[in-house]
Amino acid sequence: MEFIVSSAALLKGLVDVSKAIPTKTALPILENFLFVLADGKLEVTASDQELTLRTVVETESVAADGSIAVPSRQLLELLKALPDQPITIKTAAEGSFECAWSNGNSTLPYFPAADYPEIKGAAEDAQTIVFPAESLVNAIGGTIYATADDEMRPAMNGIFFDIDEASTTLVASDSHKLICYTANDVQASQKASFILHKKPAAVLKGIIGKDDENVEISFDTNTVVFKFGSTMMVCRLIIGKYPRYRDVIPQNNSNVLKIDRAQLLNTVRRVAVCANKASNHIKFDLAPGQLEITAQDLGFALSAYEKIVCDYNGTAFSIGFKSSFLIEILSNMTCETLVMKFADARRAALIVPSEEEAESEKVCGILMPIMVS
Repeated sequence: MEFIVSSAALLKGLVDVSKAIPTKTALPILENFLFVLADGKLEVTASDQELTLRTVVETESVAADGSIAVPSRQLLELLKALPDQPITIKTAAEGSFECAWSNGNSTLPYFPAADYPEIKGAAEDAQTIVFPAESLVNAIGGTIYATADDEMRPAMNGIFFDIDEASTTLVASDSHKLICYTANDVQASQKASFILHKKPAAVLKGIIGKDDENVEISFDTNTVVFKFGSTMMVCRLIIGKYPRYRDVIPQNNSNVLKIDRAQLLNTVRRVAVCANKASNHIKFDLAPGQLEITAQDLGFALSAYEKIVCDYNGTAFSIGFKSSFLIEILSNMTCETLVMKFADARRAALIVPSEEEAESEKVCGILMPIMVS
C-alpha cells in the first residue's frame, strides 16, 4: 500500500469515524482503523461491533492498493500535530508503515486487515427510507434528551422511529415526559418502525454535515444502516416493543394556556432557584388572564414566586411540575408562542406550539404533574 493524501482530509475522516473506537475491548484489533485502498479512494472503518462508522477519503495519488489495520490513537495524535500538507503513507518492513511529511516521517505498526471483524449491514430485504439530513438532526436533537436510563426496559433507552405512509414520528420518553417530533416529508410504502439506542443517535447527530442533503436509512429487525455523503453508519437496534405512545397523548384537555415560550422558560428558571434541590418542584396557579409560578424549600427558608399576564380562560386550579423536566422541554422547542393544555391537577399536560407555528415547529411534549402542597 502506498498513497498520498491531504493530512487535513485524512484527519477529518478519522475524527468522524473515531467515535466508534471502543475505550475497552476484548478484541485489540478494534482499537485500530481499517484502511482499504482501492480505485483511488481510501475507505476508513472503525467499529466496536455494536456501532460501525465508515467513510471515504479522497487521495491525491495512489502507487499501490492494499488494506491494513492501523493504530487509531497514535495516528490521530500525529495528524492533529501536523499542519495541513500532503503526506505519504506506505507499508514498509513487515508489520510497519511509514507516514512521511515535508520534513519528517514516523514509523508505526500495522496489523493484517484479515484480522478485522467482518461488518454486516442490513439484510437484502431491508426497508429503506430517505430522511432530509437537517430534519433528522433536528428530530434527534429535539427528542434524545427525553430518553431513559432503564435497565429493566431497554426500549425506553432509545428513540422510536414510527414510520408511516403519511409521515414519520420520532418518539422518546422516560415515563415522566414524552416528546414526539413529526416529519411530514418522510414517508414509506408501508408502516414500519425501529428503536435506535441514544448512543448511536447522538453520534449520528454529531457527524451529519451541513452539506449533506439526505440520509438514506435501511433497516431490518436487528440492524440499521445510515448513509450520507461519503459516510456510512451501521448499528444494532434495540430489540423490544415500544409502548403505545399515542394512547397517552391527551386529546381533550380543555384548559388552554397560551404564552410566550421564552418568557415562561426564564420565569421557571428564576423561580426554580428556590425550589427544593432534591425534588425541583414548582407550582402553577392558573386563573383567567394570569399565571403565578411558585417554589419553596422550607428546610432552607427559601421561596420565590412570579406572576405573568397571559392568555388563559380556563378553570382556576393549581398543578405541580418538576422544574428540570419543564425547562428541558421548553429549552428544546424553538417556537415563539406555545400552548399548554391541562385537564386537571392529576393528569398530564400537553405542550405544543401555537397554531400559527404548528407547521414550522413539529414537536409536541407531554409532562406528568406532581403533587404539591
